[in-house]
Amino acid sequence: MVPTGSGPLRNGGVSFWYSAAGLPEPRPALPGPADADVCVVGGGFTGLWTAYYLKKADPGLRITVLERRFCGYGASGRNGGWLYNGFAGRGAFARRYGHERAQAMQRAMDGTVREVVRAAAAEGIDADVAEGGVLEVARTPAQLARLAALVEEERAFGDTERLLLTAEATAARIRVAGTLGGTWTPHGARIQPAKLVRGLAAAVEALGVRIHEGTPVTGIRPAAGGAPARAVTPHGTVSARFVLRATEGFTAGLHGERRTWLPMNSAMVATEPLPASFWAEVGWEGRETLGDLAHAYMYAQRTADDRIALGGRGVPYRFGSRTDADGGTQERTVRQLRRILARFFPAAADARIEQAWAGVLGVPRDWCSTVELDRASGLGWAGGYVGSGVATANLAGRTLRDLVLGEDTELTRLPWVGHTVRRWEPEPLRWLGVHGLYAAYHAADRQEADGRPSTSPLARAADLVAGRR
Repeated sequence: MVPTGSGPLRNGGVSFWYSAAGLPEPRPALPGPADADVCVVGGGFTGLWTAYYLKKADPGLRITVLERRFCGYGASGRNGGWLYNGFAGRGAFARRYGHERAQAMQRAMDGTVREVVRAAAAEGIDADVAEGGVLEVARTPAQLARLAALVEEERAFGDTERLLLTAEATAARIRVAGTLGGTWTPHGARIQPAKLVRGLAAAVEALGVRIHEGTPVTGIRPAAGGAPARAVTPHGTVSARFVLRATEGFTAGLHGERRTWLPMNSAMVATEPLPASFWAEVGWEGRETLGDLAHAYMYAQRTADDRIALGGRGVPYRFGSRTDADGGTQERTVRQLRRILARFFPAAADARIEQAWAGVLGVPRDWCSTVELDRASGLGWAGGYVGSGVATANLAGRTLRDLVLGEDTELTRLPWVGHTVRRWEPEPLRWLGVHGLYAAYHAADRQEADGRPSTSPLARAADLVAGRR
């Protein structure tokens, strides 16, 4: 057993990642009205990577990044630290645009994992990168059946290095209690997200990009009547040839965007550092990112200082697309995540949870990420990553670069470019639907934990209603 320590649980505010890495010095707010060639709204991974690649491609561009709080305050500094090749909507892209184009998207994502690692090293960013791949485990017969189907699907999309593991082979990597089997792919790495986003912001600034923090954007206006596109803030308006929206889970807070992407909540906890005796029992020497095949799935990593950081869905959605900006986590969610920790790692059942936090991610109605640039209006955007944004944001940034520069490239021909999706339903249908879906997923997981050998019809029905199948 792990010896417990003392001390209160830190809940909300910044994530554990920023508590460990430290907050950067605040950058000044926008001093007044300004002009730019490109104005990026949002200082997370999408906005920063976009500015980075644009400035690298054309150093003469005048680029301004506007951030409501500080760079990485949102999902970019709150996520599970999974840099991996998954992306939202692959199956839907294959059905709508054909298998070949969806496969091209998958190849681009495979390369994106390597690109992020390369770019971080080139910029001297120490983000605790560990290229251990992604391990996903099955702990029920139904999950095991889905696992085999997942491996077959991934191989069909080109992941020939993906392995289907027995229970023994899975335990040789990480000994998760009750594991029946697993799958591993090399296309993934563990990172410390706050270190990556903080280092990326510094690199972008060093290139000559202007970053203004403490500058909320209250409206984005298209070009009209000879006037360029504009980003409106309380400190003044930035006029630019292109205004690019990179606000992900906070998009619903912009005028006219409340039903564009649903702000889904995800919560995390971090344990105290665990002793060598625990790691001798559990393994995890490869520092793989860890997930499972439950419908209400978990995600975890072994941190550089030997903690377990573990996350999952808690309260999935707040009425009216509201977001809890301070990242507070309900006590019942903390208890739920602690139970998952204890089920997966009984030896950590008594470990102290030192910090809990939450963040919001963007979910389109069809669960498909998108990138778009309308040259006539001067407006563009990227996002809707459904929790897979650490790598996908980098691909979005490079794609927006090519779109802004007017180049026809392999990236601009990917199926998510210009992909359209209908808006979410109005309230109260939105709230009822999302909470109903997650109630069905949790019920399905309970049925499967009780021994159901195949995927619960509740989960299949929920997937159909959600638009995920």
